[in-house]
Amino acid sequence: MGLFLLIHQDTIMNTVLFDDVSWHQLKPLTFTRPIAKLRVGIDTIQEKWQDALDVPIEQISFYTQDYLSKKYPAQLQEDNLFVNASVFPNEALIAEIKSLKPQEYLIKDETIIAFRKQGKILEKGLFDLRGQKTLKTQNDFVKLNHVWDIFRLNEQAIKDDFKRLTKGKTSQSLHESNIVIGDPNDLFLEEGSSAYASTFNTMDGPIYIGKNAKVLEGGNFKGSLAICENAVTKMAAKIYKGTTLGPYAKVGGELSNVVIQGYSNKGHDGYLGNAVIGEWCNLGADTNCSNLKNNYGEIKVWSYPQNDFVKSGLQFCGLLMGDHSKSAINTMFNTGTIVGVAANIFGAGFPPKHIPSFSWGGYKDSPTYQLDKAFETAERVMKRREKVLSDEDKEILQYLFHESSVYRS
Repeated sequence: MGLFLLIHQDTIMNTVLFDDVSWHQLKPLTFTRPIAKLRVGIDTIQEKWQDALDVPIEQISFYTQDYLSKKYPAQLQEDNLFVNASVFPNEALIAEIKSLKPQEYLIKDETIIAFRKQGKILEKGLFDLRGQKTLKTQNDFVKLNHVWDIFRLNEQAIKDDFKRLTKGKTSQSLHESNIVIGDPNDLFLEEGSSAYASTFNTMDGPIYIGKNAKVLEGGNFKGSLAICENAVTKMAAKIYKGTTLGPYAKVGGELSNVVIQGYSNKGHDGYLGNAVIGEWCNLGADTNCSNLKNNYGEIKVWSYPQNDFVKSGLQFCGLLMGDHSKSAINTMFNTGTIVGVAANIFGAGFPPKHIPSFSWGGYKDSPTYQLDKAFETAERVMKRREKVLSDEDKEILQYLFHESSVYRS
């Protein structure tokens, strides 16, 4: 792709991905990250926009909540392009964004899609349209509005990302011990990946196996499916379409339409469906997640903005879990369960459908998982992946610890 939004012949526009009001509806996943850092499909929203706009990584930053901005700061230049991080790029939208001039906003209905703004200082009226030229688009686009949209939109996102990420590239050869059902061209293996004695069905969508990912023997996989960089599927794993295993995830058992952001484990038998799991989570052996009510009715899900359970419009909705949370062996999650950040769930029976951050046990009147203990666990878990819990990470968790106390009480 060519250079985007040239100020001069050799200058690329500074790009800021901003959070709109959807950030609040995307909790608990956005408790610890801006919207742009969410993984939907094969890569993150940030990576989709970086590729679509042909912008170097150092010229993309974030406009997000104050407590996240130390780790994810907005880096401004004299001329800046602001893009709504909850909106997915498409060709028609990109063309309109490229044509924006300073002080012009691109909107559709009530959604601000993108705008150009000059200056290195962010004033409080960043989204104030008064005195600005407003351009209304008639083009359709995909947008994240609720946390369950992450799994709901994932199957199509994998298909779109697969075309983009594999275009012009040659797949690594598949070992002869495997079986492919469907078009073998819809199975792509990046360098260093391996798969043995498994079945890959591409009849309904493509299967992407990322760099250094490992598929152990006896697995059955149905596209659309993304097994990202350094992820591992355990022996005899059964994974259905609409599933993304983020970087360094380890999974076993049965999964269907699940998005694991990365660095999390579901290493044993048990069912997980129509679910979103954050980073640094662990689901104990035989953890099972209901995704369908016995009466086949609409599922209600806890909403942080509404401070109550709301109708999701979905018949299928499972577990939605924030970063650093864990479940013990034999845990049973009910339909549409929301788990906050750094919660530890254990005990008999179904836990509540809303489990606050830093819960120790997860049930009513459970004690608080103290912050120093949460730090210790996070440091041990991240060290296993050669990662470090940074000071910025600790400040975010400390903020969430105090912010979530109202739910624990």
